[in-house]
Amino acid sequence: MSTLPNCPKCQSEYTYEDGDMLICPECSHEWSKNIAASDDAASIIKDSNGNVLIDGDTVTVIKDLKVKGSSLVVKVGTKVKNIRLVLESNDGHDIDCKIDGIGAMKLKSEFVKKA
Repeated sequence: MSTLPNCPKCQSEYTYEDGDMLICPECSHEWSKNIAASDDAASIIKDSNGNVLIDGDTVTVIKDLKVKGSSLVVKVGTKVKNIRLVLESNDGHDIDCKIDGIGAMKLKSEFVKKA
């Protein structure tokens, strides 16, 4: 027996199937099984404002960030083009990118906003 996902609205574990839909008996939220299968919440990366990020986006840094092991600083307002998302990051750095003057580095999505 396959386990059904929790309700995306209230996180209830008592969801059930009705045809092609999944239904939550606690909040009456209904959603498609196809959306639940392909739209895993863990695979969605959002910026500091809650906008969904995708590969190739351009983002702007919202806070001065020190570069570990160096005296360099990524300044507020620095535009980073053509980002690559890292879905399975253990350290929270979920964006791979190249920054002019610094080079390749990883960023946390909480410190950027979509440009």
